[in-house]
Amino acid sequence: MATIKDVAALAGISYTTVSHVLNKTRPVSEPVRLKVEAAIAQLDYVPSAVARSLKAKSTATIGLLVPNSTNPYFAELARGIEDHCERNGYCVILCNSDDDPGKQRSYLRVLLEKRVDGLIVASVGADGDLLSSLAAVRTPMVVVDRALEGVDTDLVCIDHELGGYLATLHLLELGHRDIACISGPLATSVAQMRLAGYRRALAEFDLKVVPERVIESDFTGQGGYEAAGQLLDDHPPTAIFAANDMIGLGVLRAAAERNVPVPAALSVIGFDDIQMCRYVYPGLTTVGQSIRELGELAAERLLTRVAGKGQGQAMKQVVPPLIILRESTAPRTDLFNEYR
Repeated sequence: MATIKDVAALAGISYTTVSHVLNKTRPVSEPVRLKVEAAIAQLDYVPSAVARSLKAKSTATIGLLVPNSTNPYFAELARGIEDHCERNGYCVILCNSDDDPGKQRSYLRVLLEKRVDGLIVASVGADGDLLSSLAAVRTPMVVVDRALEGVDTDLVCIDHELGGYLATLHLLELGHRDIACISGPLATSVAQMRLAGYRRALAEFDLKVVPERVIESDFTGQGGYEAAGQLLDDHPPTAIFAANDMIGLGVLRAAAERNVPVPAALSVIGFDDIQMCRYVYPGLTTVGQSIRELGELAAERLLTRVAGKGQGQAMKQVVPPLIILRESTAPRTDLFNEYR
């Protein structure tokens, strides 16, 4: 592999002059610049990013830690982050931890060793050692999706409790009263807040939460499919609030296998508004906000910190959710009685 000294020798100029051309640290005459560029092209020389970052005290890289890159939510979030960073001259290193606390800690260490300029952390599990490591980080950092206990840093998230409330209120306003909730893992604050919104909406209509109507699940299609099967095989509700869209897609599959028409006999609403919801049939009504824009907001906030601006107390930016109406919800009718 060619070195900067090889470039200098081929161009017939000093090593220092080549460095000035590469780093734009001093004006160089046009003929000299052209000689250097010709030598670089001939030798296929690639400047050392490590050397340049040591000199500039910046790697122009951002670390992104997500729990599951196969989940469309995190894929869309990462796209928003990457788009904003790319426009501003930064590369993103994506680390997928597979919800494994050991991998999460390992990736965090690797990112810090690589001297990334900033970190974006999305929905890390409640692992004590990892939270302690994050709390000790001095690299600019933004957390997305949910706050992390003991980690005092900027947060960009959607209002999870309000979203759960709006989703359930939508079903109530359609005339549904027997509404089930398939939550995410209740060890996570996101699932707890969305369930709290469900409870608040029912309480406003003087309805009690029936324990059998609340099923804890994973934030996955498989989890939603299995939980919905349990509900539909026992005593079907007229509506289901799925605590994320992947759960909602699993519900649609379980209903289709049992010939339960959606929304004629079962209304289903999800949470997040992943793009896939627009293309399934029936289209999944959901509550959320543009996931890509959420990623852009997080990246924008982080780069502000990296630039040394916005110093001071950690900032919390909460994005209000919206109902996105599609075909999976409808007013309650007598047709529901045929499936009960």
